[in-house]
Amino acid sequence: MSLSSRVRTFLRASPLRYYYHLIKGRVAGAPQSDESVILSRLVGDSPKTFLEFGFHPTEYNCIGLRDFQGLLVDGDAQTVRLAKALLPNRIEARQSFINLDNIKSLGSHFPKLGVLSVDVDGNDYWFLKALLPVRPAVLVVEYNASFGLNPITVPYDPSFDRKAKHESGWYHGASITALTSLSKTHGYKLVAVSAAGGNAFFLPQDSAVLDLDPVTAYRESSLRNQWSNTTAKDQWERIKHMPFVDAP
Repeated sequence: MSLSSRVRTFLRASPLRYYYHLIKGRVAGAPQSDESVILSRLVGDSPKTFLEFGFHPTEYNCIGLRDFQGLLVDGDAQTVRLAKALLPNRIEARQSFINLDNIKSLGSHFPKLGVLSVDVDGNDYWFLKALLPVRPAVLVVEYNASFGLNPITVPYDPSFDRKAKHESGWYHGASITALTSLSKTHGYKLVAVSAAGGNAFFLPQDSAVLDLDPVTAYRESSLRNQWSNTTAKDQWERIKHMPFVDAP
């Protein structure tokens, strides 16, 4: 490995990066966008617990919830080892390649759940559907901006790997309209979308926060557009031939 590669690896794993993003999450938004700011506004007096599927120990949606106990779950062993070395004791990191057979037991980790965050780049829709009966106070779910406003999700596959499914990596998850429809059937409403596009936030229907129309709230993924030099429309053209399931 070259010296420059070793330096980049160190910086990615460095505790300094964790503390940088922790401070940024508390005062100026999440590493990639404004997820932490949105969450700090929405959690209110919810239970001080969070469960997050899909994470990096220096960048995750709940990083700014400093008074919360948390469980972070990811299938990558190196990610989990790094998390255990960096994160405070109030946050547990667990390696698990989740599927519909084991996710419900993970969902019951806390007696009462404050924040549920799902960002697994694959079966997001199906995992959210399985966990909604847990009744979290706040939902954060990644939507696939490449799907536009089509109310669709990828079919469930217990061994889903977005890189293996399509060379672009853009075929995964569900659209914002599909996730909003699913959440609505379980008594939740869309209340926020991250500034960079990609994460949608939901609260119970009886919340005083005004609900949003997913059609007008939708944002393209600025990060995906930037690194690929494409638009959501371009991305959809690449993957529209793939199999999809219509959301009810």
